[in-house]
This record gives sequence, C-alpha cells and structure tokens, in this order.
Amino acid sequence: MSRLSLALILLVGLLAGGLGTLALRTGPNEAQVQAMISAALQKQAPAPVQTAAADPGSMDKAIENYLLSDPTILTRMNDKLTADKQIADRKAEKDLLAAHAADIYDVADGNVVLGNPKGDVTLVEMFDYNCSYCRGALPDMANLLQSDPNLRVILKDFPILTAGSVDAARVAVLVAQDPKINYWQFHQQLFSQHGEVGASQALQVAEQLGGNRVELMLDMNGPKPNAVIQKNYDLAKALNANGTPTYILGDEIIPGALDIDQLKAKIANIRACGSTECPASG
Repeated sequence: MSRLSLALILLVGLLAGGLGTLALRTGPNEAQVQAMISAALQKQAPAPVQTAAADPGSMDKAIENYLLSDPTILTRMNDKLTADKQIADRKAEKDLLAAHAADIYDVADGNVVLGNPKGDVTLVEMFDYNCSYCRGALPDMANLLQSDPNLRVILKDFPILTAGSVDAARVAVLVAQDPKINYWQFHQQLFSQHGEVGASQALQVAEQLGGNRVELMLDMNGPKPNAVIQKNYDLAKALNANGTPTYILGDEIIPGALDIDQLKAKIANIRACGSTECPASG
C-alpha cells in the first residue's frame, strides 16, 4: 500500500469520526497525522528473513554424497588437471626452445648439418658414441635422411656416459671440421664399433677415411673440441636434457629414442600445423 493511499484512508477516518464533534473540538494537527502514518507503515513492513548458519559437517556430508553418487566426477577432474598441466608444460617447453634457438641452430663450429641444409624441418640429435639407444636409432636416422629430401638434421656431440665418450667426441669435432673426411661415414662406422668407444677407435676410423692420425691426436685435447663440447653441455643444462639420445624437433624436446614412424608423424605434423602435435580435427 502506498504512503499516499494510507494517508487518504486515515484522513477519511478522521473526518468521519470527528464530524459529530467538529463544533466542540478541533482535529489532529499535521505532526500528529505524520506520526500516525509512520506508525501504520511500520505495521505494514515485512518481517525480517531468518537465515540459518551453514553447518560445515552437513556441507561436507552433502559434498561426499554428491561425489559418491557419480564417482566419474573425480576422474573428469583428474583428466582436466592432467590436460591443463600438459598445456602448461608444452608452453613452457616452447618458450624454453625459443629462448635458446640461436644456441640450438646457429652454432657454426659445433653443429654437424646433414641432409638438406635449407630443409623446411630440422631434427636435432644430441648423442653419445657409447649410447646403445643412439646406436639402435642410427638406421632410422639414415632412413629419414634418404627418404625425406626436405629434412635437415643437426648432430651435437653430448658425451656423458664414459671418459672414452669424451675422447671420441673430441675426435669427432675435429673430423666434422676436416673437409677431407666424410663425417656421415665416420659417424656410422664409429657407431658400428664393438665394445666401448674411445680415442683409439675414433682415431682409427678417422684415419681409414683419410684423416691425419698424428694431427688429430695433437689437436683433440686442444681448445676447439673442448669449446664445442662445453657449449653442448651448457645447452643441455639449459634445456634440462640429461640423457641420450635427446631430440629437438620443432617445438618439442624428446628425451629418448623414438621409432621411425613416430618421428615421421611428428615431422608431418610440423609441416601441417607448425607443431609436433596438431589439434584433433572435427
């Protein structure tokens, strides 16, 4: 009811009750009328809503019952957390690779480039000559180089397994800089050696392919091989790479060997969408 309607009702009542005695006494003054209206409005005000305090115990039980009624909720929550973490990890990996792109691809003295130097996709492998997984992956690398004319491959010595690995890598760095020696042949033959690979095996293979054994022996402990290997150590540390082989392909760091079909699929994805993992279609 509006204040105006209530005031009119009160006024009518006053007039009706006071007509008989109008000559004997006067009606209420304006202040009295306002007081009567205020009192009437207070009686018309709605009662305050009563709210009960939440009971934590009851709420916990209700949540428990809800989850028990559909246990797949927890599975969906876990899947969502896993998916969100994977997205965050991939972004962090992409940012890390972008930050170290020059150290990965533009090291003139430390990178051995095979395949097409202007290829549209680059596969980087960090390896150790005593790594059995690297040896096992060598045929797949040869297959890729032969079957994919637009693939560029970069090899980086990452000797971490034995002292012999370091010596073999020192010789390999010098071989890569010697135009008289076919590095790819050296690389394949050294991986074909039986037992642990070290300086003697590396020097022997290099000599068989036209290298000067004496010069290689004199230079293998010099500053140049050590500088190249140290750069690769520093890069591996920056990328959190601690095993061999470690592949770098597009926007992904791949720890451990992959079979050729997996590598081909990732290479195809890079060409299709710019990433080793393309969004699902449909």
